[in-house]
Amino acid sequence: MFDRYGEAAIACGALGPFFVTDPSADGMDVAFAAYAGIDEVVVAREWPFVSRDKARDCLSLMREGSARGVEDALVWEYRRLFVGPGPMPAPPWGSVYTDRECVVFGEATLALRSWMRSSGIARLGDEKTPEDHIGLMLLLAAWLAGNRPELMGEFLQEHLLPWSSHMLDQLEKASCHPFYRGIAGLAKLTLEGLGEAMDLHPVEPRFYR
Repeated sequence: MFDRYGEAAIACGALGPFFVTDPSADGMDVAFAAYAGIDEVVVAREWPFVSRDKARDCLSLMREGSARGVEDALVWEYRRLFVGPGPMPAPPWGSVYTDRECVVFGEATLALRSWMRSSGIARLGDEKTPEDHIGLMLLLAAWLAGNRPELMGEFLQEHLLPWSSHMLDQLEKASCHPFYRGIAGLAKLTLEGLGEAMDLHPVEPRFYR
C-alpha cells in the first residue's frame, strides 16, 4: 500500500506528461497505448483521491481517445489547446489566468520561480517554458511527493491549487477530443481530492480570463 505521498507521486506523474509533451514526440505512442488498453473499472478502483465513479468516467474518455493511437486528430488537438499559433482556448500557464495583463511569465510564474529557488528546487523543462505550466507543475508535484514531501503542502496551496481547477474546467469545456476532456476532468478531481486529503485551503485569486 502507498501512503498519501506515494499515491500523489503516482497520480501526478501519470498525468503530467500528457499536458507538456506533444503526442507525436518519441515515446508518447507507448504512453497513449497504455491508456488505450486499460480496464477503466479496475483502474478507477485504484485511482487515488477521486471517487470510483468519477474516475471511471474520466478514464473511459481517455481510453476512447487513445484507442486509435497517436493519430492526426490527437496531435492537432494538443497543439490547438496548448501550443497555438492560434488563440488557445485553455492556456496551460497559471499567470495567464491570474495576472491582470493575462500574460505568460507573469506574477504567478515569478512567485513560483522564487519559491523554487529559495527551496533549492531545480526547474523542469527548458528556459523557454514558464514554470507555472500545468504539466510541469503536475510533474513537480510528483517529484516533491517522492523527494521533498515537507514542501508539498505549501506548493499546492500557494502555487497550484489556487488556479488549477479554473484552468482545467476551461480545458474540459474547450476540448473537442475525448482524451483531453477526460484527462482535464481527472487532473482536476485528483488535485482537488489531494488538497482535501492534506486539509489544504487555497485562496482563489481573481481570474482575468
